[in-house]
Amino acid sequence: MNSKKDLNRRDFIKKSAASGIALSIIPSHVLGGSGKIAPSDRMNVALIGCGMMGLGALNGYLKDSDYQITSVCDPERDSNKYPGRPGGAPGGREEGRRRVEKAYAENTGKGTYKGCNAYADFRELLEKEKGLDAVFNFTPDHLHAPINIAAMKKKVNVATHKPISNFLNEVRASIDYANKSGVPTHCYFFQDPPKTYTMMQLMKQGIIGKVTELHRWTNRPTWPQAKATLPDPQPIPEGFDWQLWLGPSTDRPYSPEYTHFVYRGWFEFGGGVLCDMAFYGFWRDWRVLNLGVPVSAKADCSIHYELNNYVFKKIENKLSFPWASRIHWDVPVLDKNENIDVYWYDGNMKPPTPRAMVDRGMDLSDAGGVLFIGEKGVIYTAFDGYNDMQIFNVDNGNEIAASITVPEEYIALSNDEMNNAFKGIRPSRGNFKNVQPISETIALGNLAIRMGGQRLQWDSQNMRVTNVPEANLYATREYRPGWEI
Repeated sequence: MNSKKDLNRRDFIKKSAASGIALSIIPSHVLGGSGKIAPSDRMNVALIGCGMMGLGALNGYLKDSDYQITSVCDPERDSNKYPGRPGGAPGGREEGRRRVEKAYAENTGKGTYKGCNAYADFRELLEKEKGLDAVFNFTPDHLHAPINIAAMKKKVNVATHKPISNFLNEVRASIDYANKSGVPTHCYFFQDPPKTYTMMQLMKQGIIGKVTELHRWTNRPTWPQAKATLPDPQPIPEGFDWQLWLGPSTDRPYSPEYTHFVYRGWFEFGGGVLCDMAFYGFWRDWRVLNLGVPVSAKADCSIHYELNNYVFKKIENKLSFPWASRIHWDVPVLDKNENIDVYWYDGNMKPPTPRAMVDRGMDLSDAGGVLFIGEKGVIYTAFDGYNDMQIFNVDNGNEIAASITVPEEYIALSNDEMNNAFKGIRPSRGNFKNVQPISETIALGNLAIRMGGQRLQWDSQNMRVTNVPEANLYATREYRPGWEI
């Protein structure tokens, strides 16, 4: 019999599956010998975060021959079994394990499969799962940095959902560690649809002249926000490790108003609408316009008043994101001595409709959209993917855009960024280093929201707000002992 070093990992997995034996976790460096995963090999992967997003992604990975899900992790055992939540969405580590074992049992045709470990604590998973090639991180925002950095310290490849973190210090710490360690990373929000190439060519041709403003808007949030008081404590559900879910955050009583999808609205746990939606669009916009890190940011937000004895009093909200906001960043264009005004709107707020559209009886979409304002014209396009592009004040502008053909090599380059990176073929263009400018932009925008209308001057090199010192208190979270980044 050949030695393990002579075995191909994919062949080993196939033979093990065919014999009905639970798959052993064989590290790539043992079978490959080079420290990299061969293009023909199957990656051993841990799914961390078994909620709606994680389980949705898992369903696809279970059909993908490039990945073997060897473990799952979530502080929740089985969310669909909680009393008071009839018909709620399935979730939790045991649901994740059930899906893995059911799918692989069907693949082998043996009827049973027992080869997926389930953990509550990601730290235990990383310690015990010695053969891991990668982790796929689908946890709430506040857990991204601790998990990703811990995985990179184990030399495990990292793919993460947005954001890198909801705090500026963790954004920089995660990116710095990725750069230092050389561990391949990938962000799920990286997208490169063909229309990105079309927009790049339009900008290179200067079809609307020098771009002076970029506007993006969305009708979200669709979850509760603008809460100025903490929710009442509730009993911790059986099978849910609340302390593990809190992770680096300071202790507080459990409430279902913090967890699952609604975590997004809290400063401590989420990143509001900006972290939820802006990454997808800004990733394309920053590449198209060749933008850097903002030098300043200012947010104007919706406010609330309460009436008490016929006296109106403004409600101070130090806990959660507002119902609606408009954010402005002053962003430099790389390799040029010029800046662009970038605007973000949420809560169904929108920029003014350009005159050229008003004259045609048109209006901006309520669902969301993008405007590139140039010195010669305007490009209006859909929020996602630059679809339904329309050009105003430029002769034959729409015809010019329609004539741009996307090269086959551009489309080929966009195939499977994560897979190629993790197998050592080429780095993902959605790696942590490349995403630094927009990650910092978004975290700075949320810091501006917290500072209530004050313009923040940002020193990216030293990671400090220079003109409002108290803002720096919110650039990092208050950590529990043992969870410091």
